[in-house]
Amino acid sequence: MIIAVTLICLFALLFLSIPVAAALGLTGIVLSELFAFMPATRGMGNISWQSMNDAVLVAVPLFVLMGEILLRSGVAGRMYGAMAGWLTWLPGGLIHANIGTSTLFAATSGSSVATAATVGTTAIPEAKKYGYSEPLFLGSLAAAGTLGILIPPSINLILYGAMTNTSIPALYLAGIIPGLGLAVLFSLTVVVACLIKPELGGHPVIVTWRERLTSLPHLIPPLFIFMLVVGSIYAGWATPTEAAALGIIGALFIAALGRTLSIPMIKAALTGTIRTTGMLMAIIAAAYFLNYVFGAIGLTRIVTAFFDALALSPFQTLMIIVAFYLVVGLFMETLSLMVATVPIFTPVIVSLGYDPVWFGILVIMLVETALITPPVGVNLFVIQGVRDKGPISDVIRGVMPFVATLLLAIAIMIAFPAIALFLPGLAQ
Repeated sequence: MIIAVTLICLFALLFLSIPVAAALGLTGIVLSELFAFMPATRGMGNISWQSMNDAVLVAVPLFVLMGEILLRSGVAGRMYGAMAGWLTWLPGGLIHANIGTSTLFAATSGSSVATAATVGTTAIPEAKKYGYSEPLFLGSLAAAGTLGILIPPSINLILYGAMTNTSIPALYLAGIIPGLGLAVLFSLTVVVACLIKPELGGHPVIVTWRERLTSLPHLIPPLFIFMLVVGSIYAGWATPTEAAALGIIGALFIAALGRTLSIPMIKAALTGTIRTTGMLMAIIAAAYFLNYVFGAIGLTRIVTAFFDALALSPFQTLMIIVAFYLVVGLFMETLSLMVATVPIFTPVIVSLGYDPVWFGILVIMLVETALITPPVGVNLFVIQGVRDKGPISDVIRGVMPFVATLLLAIAIMIAFPAIALFLPGLAQ
């Protein structure tokens, strides 16, 4: 009964296009009034304060600001040109540059939407210029953009760690191999598609070795940021929050070297950071309240008892949870999907003997699938919004091969958990 009311209330509010934070908060209020012994609304103020007074979450606005500065510094355009020079010999040409640039930019942005929008703005004009199949070209941008929440520094991994008390450095290490592996699988998807239908690959771009070598310095900024942020964490020099602050200093340094650092640019970056952070923090506060209500009404215990009553094996239970994410992800925005489900499912998964770090990476990959599956795939709308014209059906058709690739990657992750746990194991 409680589970049914929760799902009906949440989906109804989201279907009515009520903002995610309000939908989560209202769902919590309804559940509290119907099922709690004492109305949980009396503690809303204290819960909101405690959710915001978490040192780990200070990293969120800092990483957002770092991404905003790099977004406006022109790094993506120079990176794309360098990637194009080194990857265009592959079947599919510039489509591999889409994936390669997104992979590098993901190591600086922490956001899938920012990655897809930034690289898409740079890349889409090249599609018509060189005669590429527009659906496949656009689909690669939407799919590769999802790497922004898997490759560290990822904002979503910070939220998962904060909600489940899981080590964020361990999550960051765990995301590296799956993120790079997924990028390789995306490129293999393009190679196979273009070998089957060569016309999808457009006209070859001729690049000399001299041009390739002179473009190498443009690949240094994202690697510098990645080493500064992630390296400082694992060297023991900085916490994730302090590493985010170092990332901002590094981003300002890169913008200054590129002569794009200016007062208007900083104002624009701060405005974008305030807007994004306000949205994220409102969702986080509402999610913490909803999770508090879940605890008050015993929903986590009910869900655990439900799975116990089914008498399923741990693997069967995991498959049900994976199927739930894949189905609900079709209709629910990704951040709200995470904050509404992770506190419920993680205790169940851990009680079955699975590793919470591995499950965090699996959840992120499932959420990545939600980003590129209609009707609510956010990255589909981001790429469509960057285009000058054309139906969104082009983006949807083009992303379908990459959805299949992502599902394959999820299956591989389930079959071989060591892919995610190898680096955290080495660090222990």
